[in-house]
Amino acid sequence: MKGDKSDNRLGSYLRARRELVTPEQAGLPPGGNRRVPGLRREEVALLAGISADYYLRLERGRDKNPSPQVLESLARVLRLDDVERAYLLGLAAPRPRTRRRRRPEHVPARVHELLAHLQIPAFVEGRAFDVLASNPMAVALSPRLRPGQNRLRSFFLDPEEQAFHRDWEKAAAGFVATLRTSVGDDTDDPRFIDLVGELALSSQTFRTLWARHDVRALDGGTAVVDHPVVGELRLHRDKLPVDDVILVLYYPDKDSDSDERLRLLAALSHTAHREHAEHAEAVRPGRLHDDP
Repeated sequence: MKGDKSDNRLGSYLRARRELVTPEQAGLPPGGNRRVPGLRREEVALLAGISADYYLRLERGRDKNPSPQVLESLARVLRLDDVERAYLLGLAAPRPRTRRRRRPEHVPARVHELLAHLQIPAFVEGRAFDVLASNPMAVALSPRLRPGQNRLRSFFLDPEEQAFHRDWEKAAAGFVATLRTSVGDDTDDPRFIDLVGELALSSQTFRTLWARHDVRALDGGTAVVDHPVVGELRLHRDKLPVDDVILVLYYPDKDSDSDERLRLLAALSHTAHREHAEHAEAVRPGRLHDDP
């Protein structure tokens, strides 16, 4: 995958995380002549209880089968949380010789029915954050949630989407970290290769965040957005796995200002949809010359 050394993912991850830990965080004196950000290799090795030569072999990809005990020690030194620790352990796990071909992503009929009945913004996304289906409220919330759009591409390359998010930089870091988690060990998946390559070429922010190798659980959260019609919305986000796709729901706290504004957005969306349908019916062939 562009931006990674796909044959040395363990070493790339160790190096990236090492550079994010300060000597003070590791309990070491900062020193006055440090030529590298974060910890030196020999410092990581010392704190993890392994030899400097062995750690160097791990980073350079000359040893790709460290024991779980070594990885646990490195996770402690690098201050990894549970998600990051699991990711590190996964990088060192043996990969199957034959890769399972993934089925095309498909939205079950029952999910389309569910979307049609939900009165809150809801949509279905794939592993690469392609929008596969959405309801009218999702499109009213953001036109970038129409089927066929890619949420990552919109997020980093569309100025309107960037203005939409109240804290875009924080959201960007989380988005890239969830992409890392979603990719997992499918680093040779053409869809991910094309998407990461495009974003790495087009967005400095994406390149910087991708190089950090952050990972984050594929769960929900809270988003604060500036809607161009109804103003600020504070919405909770839940992600629910359905077969091979993810159902995403946005909803406010009950009886909050955001709840009132989302109801207003629903009313405006319904009115606009009805007027569009009436106009389409009025200009339908065969009706243009009907008698009044």
